[in-house]
Amino acid sequence: MKGTEDAYQSSGNIFADLELADAQELHLKSSLVIELRRQIEGRQLTQTAAAKILGMGQADLSKLLRGGLRGTSVERLMRMLTAFDQDVEITVRPHSRAGGGGRITVTPVPA
Repeated sequence: MKGTEDAYQSSGNIFADLELADAQELHLKSSLVIELRRQIEGRQLTQTAAAKILGMGQADLSKLLRGGLRGTSVERLMRMLTAFDQDVEITVRPHSRAGGGGRITVTPVPA
């Protein structure tokens, strides 16, 4: 539709834009899965080899990497990253705008 491309300003969280109740959690999980995928691809591992490192089945890893986020906790995703020798840091600080509510972000550090 002509002219509609500027009609909507994204929040930066597709799940919030879709008005999902658990949008913040899904955004966090997807960010962690993106980093997990980077780790697997960077090591040129097959899903079978990566799943073995993670202690899970290849089919479950495949589902996760294709966006099957429900049923996997944030904590488990963080542990998966540590299995690839990654440190996961959690920093708590005041939000820049008081009263605006906090946010959760994942910031990968370039290798």
